[in-house]
Amino acid sequence: MAITSVTSSGLTPSPRAQTLASNYIDFADGSSNNDWSQQYLPDLMEKEAEIFGNRTISGFLSQVGAEESMTSDQVVWSEQGRLHLSYKNCTVSTNTVTIVNEPGGHTSVSTHAIRPGDTVLISDANATIRAFVNATAADTITVLPYAHANIAGAGIASTTNVSVMVYGSEYVKGAVGREGANAPTFQSFSNKPIILKDKYEISGSDASAIGWVEISGEDGQNGYLWYLKAEGDTRARFTDYLEMSMIESEKAAVTVTSTITSSGGTIAGTEGLFAAITDRGNQTSGVTGVNAATDLAEFDAILAEFDKNGAIEENMMFIDRSTSLAMDDMLASMNSYGAGGTSYGVFDNEEDMALNLGFSGFRRGSYDFYKSDWKYLNDLATRGGVIDTVTNVRGVMIPAGVSTVYDQNLGKNLKRPFLHVRYRSSQTDDRKMKTWTTGSVGATTSDLDAMEVHYLSERCLVVQGANNFMLLN
Repeated sequence: MAITSVTSSGLTPSPRAQTLASNYIDFADGSSNNDWSQQYLPDLMEKEAEIFGNRTISGFLSQVGAEESMTSDQVVWSEQGRLHLSYKNCTVSTNTVTIVNEPGGHTSVSTHAIRPGDTVLISDANATIRAFVNATAADTITVLPYAHANIAGAGIASTTNVSVMVYGSEYVKGAVGREGANAPTFQSFSNKPIILKDKYEISGSDASAIGWVEISGEDGQNGYLWYLKAEGDTRARFTDYLEMSMIESEKAAVTVTSTITSSGGTIAGTEGLFAAITDRGNQTSGVTGVNAATDLAEFDAILAEFDKNGAIEENMMFIDRSTSLAMDDMLASMNSYGAGGTSYGVFDNEEDMALNLGFSGFRRGSYDFYKSDWKYLNDLATRGGVIDTVTNVRGVMIPAGVSTVYDQNLGKNLKRPFLHVRYRSSQTDDRKMKTWTTGSVGATTSDLDAMEVHYLSERCLVVQGANNFMLLN
């Protein structure tokens, strides 16, 4: 049995009973740095009836992402465009194709990247033909089909919603060099941190609620630590807000001017997880009358979309209760005994074993999906209380692994999780989760007849490769 000194927990005892941030015990935190009571004082206070269970919802971002410090007012990163040239929603007139220049393509001498001499595939819902690009203009190309006099004669019946894909080039003997040049481009994205604040206050008359613990450390650091039961709820709520803000926030699309006297100015917002996926990722709403992604046809459509966007084979699904149960029913229906009974063969062939009707993951095609109930979407006090039945989020699919991106601050490519939080930090001030006390109770800092515990954080979320994420609506 090993006994660890209390001072190793990151707390510094005060030589006298002073309410300092450095000697405050946070019994509600539960982290390895501050969970002092679990080892040293298990019966410290009377337990409250936890009628709502564990009320906190934080923990999602710590499972799927990482945290990194930043010193700038914004974080900027770049993502590669597609390697090959493909254009959708083009229009056709005789042998002239008007090109729609899609984001993430390439730049060249014209607004699109197709050059004279290229060979292309042209397709609509009825046919696919091959053609030679004879000339280009700012937003059009003139083509010569290989097997027909014109595009319509080759079987392309549509004049709109036509796709064009470059698959190579062809030149005659003795032809001069290539006309124009393509330079692969990248897309640059940025996000700015927001400042979150909260405060707990207790009057000097009620300060008797403060509890003191006298300790003696092995390294000679004897003194006092303090705790405040009521303050724990404020801290836990603020910790949840740190995560919820990274999930729900969005950038201001209009000018939002604060009229709060203490914090007037323009409110810019920040791009949260749901906003990033909505703007740059994928969304699915399932089939009519059915929750998203609860039948194989819908999953096959999701796989087809993932095939277009990098084919990351391992994906984590964080979903609400109704969607989770619907997925369990879908997977159970694949069992050959589903219609006439329950098969217990998959449970170690033990007939008397407790029946497991839930599934934690499955494989479809070359993709693995691991699902987990997300408390944030179920809790009545958070997303579970949203009454929107049309666009409400029922889950999110997040790719596992890391992405390679170019960091403009460091000037090099880095491998990072697709999802991570950036918080402001410097040598003088760490704003990841900052706490301090003020007032005249304990360590006096002002003439206020109370003690105030302040909380502050400055952070933003970075969603890299949002095209590999999917919202289930």
